[in-house]
Amino acid sequence: MPEFLNSIDLQQYLPGAIGFATNILLAIVIFIIGSWIAGRVGRFVAGLGKKYEHLDSTLFTFLGSIARYVILAFVIIAVLNRFGVETTSIVALLGAAGLAVGLALQGAMSNLAAGVMLLIFRPYKVGDFVDAAGIFGNVEEISLFTTVLQTFDNQQIIIPNGAIWGATITNHSHHPVRGVEMKFSVAYSVGVDQAKAVIGKVLADHPHIVADPAPFVEVETLGPSAMEFVVRPFTDGAHYFDVRYSVPEQMKTAFTAAGFEVPFPATKVHMDR
Repeated sequence: MPEFLNSIDLQQYLPGAIGFATNILLAIVIFIIGSWIAGRVGRFVAGLGKKYEHLDSTLFTFLGSIARYVILAFVIIAVLNRFGVETTSIVALLGAAGLAVGLALQGAMSNLAAGVMLLIFRPYKVGDFVDAAGIFGNVEEISLFTTVLQTFDNQQIIIPNGAIWGATITNHSHHPVRGVEMKFSVAYSVGVDQAKAVIGKVLADHPHIVADPAPFVEVETLGPSAMEFVVRPFTDGAHYFDVRYSVPEQMKTAFTAAGFEVPFPATKVHMDR
């Protein structure tokens, strides 16, 4: 009698035990293969940023991590499905949790989205001088959430990427040669050609001003007491501020040496007797 009962028990529970063991084995195989694929995809995406210079490695490292975790999430759902767990409710729960987290971190997510756009379109890079969100400085670091600038008075300014992406960005380092616009007043007693000759010599003697493109020197306006010249020499971007702050002093010295009168504002008064 016991042998008969044992035979019935084996026949009753053996298929279930085999099925459960098969599910465990398949779940392990799915997890191992899925984890391997997730790791490979993550490393491939991250490697794209290092393989190509025009792609930002920070962005693709982040995208590689996202791709890895997304694949792992599907792998875990597939593993749970092997044990008969209803995964539809889990997916809905994860979606609701993601929505709640997204709403709670709305500001951070907007900065993240702006950071992704900045890293994709690359309006500036580390080392550029930019005017972003009303701040002018040298770009020290670009992360997914913030951009770090160093100002000329050696301050560190951390700007949320959302503020930068939603405003005008001026990249002063984008073109290798830049124009430096300045204005100088010359008295009417000085001839236009004479003034242009003195201005042109100052620009030609400057070590950082390039000859091509040629400097632009023309009379812009005729003021009450002087002619106003607009002067736009060109220089390498690295020497922009050298030119901007050295030429006016050199121009004053050259005007004095040439005997140009200082064009003080003057008012003529006529008196009738």
